[in-house]
Amino acid sequence: MTICLFDIDGTLLASGGAGKAALELAFTETFGISLRVQISYAGRTDRAIARDLLHHHEIEHTAENWEKLRAGYLARLPASLNRHNGRVLPGILALLEALQRRGNVTLGLLTGNVRAGARVKLGHFGLFDHFAFGGFGDLHFDRDDVAREALAAARSHVGESVTPERIWVIGDTPLDVKCARAIGANVVAVATGVHTVEQLADARPELTLRDFSDSTAFLDLLP
Repeated sequence: MTICLFDIDGTLLASGGAGKAALELAFTETFGISLRVQISYAGRTDRAIARDLLHHHEIEHTAENWEKLRAGYLARLPASLNRHNGRVLPGILALLEALQRRGNVTLGLLTGNVRAGARVKLGHFGLFDHFAFGGFGDLHFDRDDVAREALAAARSHVGESVTPERIWVIGDTPLDVKCARAIGANVVAVATGVHTVEQLADARPELTLRDFSDSTAFLDLLP
């Protein structure tokens, strides 16, 4: 069995900044403080982003404050998605359908989104039902740990041993490449996020693409 683990933002879809807007609105309204510091989002987990937002604004990073921010974010995310001009990225639907037509491929997620946020985003764009399991950003600050969670979920889902050479991580940042290597997986890096083809190629994935308008090169690599 071949396992394909997809990132969400910048890989499957572009939300138009809806997730960032929802999280930052939740932060300012929940804690009654204006945003003073811009946090890096690309390739990171929601838990790590939330920790940094709290830290840089001198709010204690407790389990209670994390849960308040998470709940506020999830409450605001659907409306934010409706307000922003998001889209499914080029070739993604055709790629998912092509993979699912193969009898030996299973699709999962490897994302920094919290599980509930991933469901809302994917549901908004009609993609949720393509994915059976995943690793998420609820618990982990480091994306490498999300990859380990996704690997454990894959093994549980297929009910058999999954060897690293049969795993492909599909993402749009150098951190996607890094976390794939943490579990010994192969990587396709696609330049539909904030990183260029050249920046992604420097991270040494097995394959670098501008987008999935033509997915032949990737499909040809799969057994």
